[in-house]
Amino acid sequence: MFKLKKEVFFKLTKVGLVMRKIQFTEAQGPRIFAERLQALSAELGVEIVFISPQRHVSGYDWIPGYEHEKGDLVNYDIVLEQINSHKIEHVIYTVSGFTYLKMFLKNSVLFPHSFPDPALTGYEMMKPFYQMVDKAIVQTEFLKREMSRNFGVEDVSVIPIGFNEELANQYYDPSLVVDNRILWIGRDEENRRPDLVIDYARNNPDKEVFMVFGGERYRNTMKKYDIPSNVKLQFALTQDEVFTLMNSAKVYWNSSKFDTFAMPLTESLAMGKIVVKPEHPCYDHISAKHSFSGNEKNWFELVNMAAALPLKTSTGNRDYAFDAFSSTVMKEGYRKFFSEWLKD
Repeated sequence: MFKLKKEVFFKLTKVGLVMRKIQFTEAQGPRIFAERLQALSAELGVEIVFISPQRHVSGYDWIPGYEHEKGDLVNYDIVLEQINSHKIEHVIYTVSGFTYLKMFLKNSVLFPHSFPDPALTGYEMMKPFYQMVDKAIVQTEFLKREMSRNFGVEDVSVIPIGFNEELANQYYDPSLVVDNRILWIGRDEENRRPDLVIDYARNNPDKEVFMVFGGERYRNTMKKYDIPSNVKLQFALTQDEVFTLMNSAKVYWNSSKFDTFAMPLTESLAMGKIVVKPEHPCYDHISAKHSFSGNEKNWFELVNMAAALPLKTSTGNRDYAFDAFSSTVMKEGYRKFFSEWLKD
């Protein structure tokens, strides 16, 4: 297992974390990342201050005029006012629409929850902002290479979003695994391919398929599908509820076209799940013994093969996750990053 080096504390410093309002309000990766970063930074002597615009925002990220970087541009005055009121000189922003912050704060760094990849909605709108980025924290070596190859950004630190080790230990119980239970976590968005999961369930009535969505808003959007009886929909689960459900599943399946990290994938590895994932290189960091890559042509067969394995859980996947993606690893990454960045 990963061993944390001797703790280093910083003189109490405020760091702003700029995210969209919707990211702070939903039970999904961005908010979980924010809370985890705030907690581990406090242990290092760094106070993370949450900052988000309060006007010109929407509860839905696809309404014209609000979505993506375009909507962020009209909120700079609010964001800067919050930053100045807290006397903040260092800022981490998670959406590239706030790249212009470096005009006002030299110590601003991008931590992207999205990336200008053709698989993602609005990628063309993101590209001009990425051309202005000069410093970034990314979650994978793949993204570091892409930042250099596509935008010439070389000052890039790789720090994973660490899973909660306490929950991964507390809820891990192979005796509770249901052999025919498949788990999928995502959003009702085209690039996440929830339609594929529903089609799989319809064609495999012997499987129990759980689909977990981070926000209550998806309760309405999922009504457009004809949901088979063996699909169980879950919305806005707590972390405890996610880990409880994840422990009970035999297979975790990610069907997205692209991810910047895919936190549930690393959590599922930590819980010893048999993993089925896309073969896109953005998932190369998920390379444990019982993680299988595929595509639309063979995913259904891969999921069934994974469910048929004689294992209840994979200790190899679990050990790999603790070594590579734990909150301990994340904390050490930010300790190193802060030790350099906060000198300025």
